[in-house]
Amino acid sequence: MCYTKATRLKERRLKASHTEAVRLMEKRENFSRKRTAILNALQETDVHPTADWVYAQLKPRYPNLSLGTVYRNLKKFCENGKAVSVGVINGQEHFDGNVKPHAHFVCRECGAVLDVHETFFEENELARISQKFGLSVEEAGVMFRGVCGQCHKKGSAA
Repeated sequence: MCYTKATRLKERRLKASHTEAVRLMEKRENFSRKRTAILNALQETDVHPTADWVYAQLKPRYPNLSLGTVYRNLKKFCENGKAVSVGVINGQEHFDGNVKPHAHFVCRECGAVLDVHETFFEENELARISQKFGLSVEEAGVMFRGVCGQCHKKGSAA
C-alpha cells in the first residue's frame, strides 16, 4: 500500500481530532467530578456553607477548581432543586443541601445557621392562603433569628 503525502496528512488530522475528542471528554468528566464533589460537600455537612467554605474544602483535591465554578454550580443546584439558599448572613450567601422542608435559625452573635426540623406550614394551609388572598403560594419558609445555645452560654458566663 502506497502512502501519499495527502494520506499521511489525513491520518495526522484524524489522530489529532481523536486526541482532541478524548481531551474534551476527559475535561467534561473532570467537570462532572467537580460538580459531584461540590454537591457532595454541600449535602454531607450541616454547617450551611458559603461558596468560600465549599471551595476551601475541595481545593486540595481539585487544584484547578475555581471559586467561580463553585458559585455557578451552587446557583445551578438551587435552580434545579438540589439545594436551597438560606440567604445572605454576615455578607455571604449560605446554602443548604437538605431540601426537605424545615426552618432555619440564625445566630446574631456568631452567624451560625442551624436547622429547625419542624413543619410550620402544611400543604392545605398554603392552598388556603392562596385561595383567601388570590395568590399562588408555591412554598413557604421560616427563619428564626436570635442567640444560639453556645453564644447564650458564653453571654451568661460573662
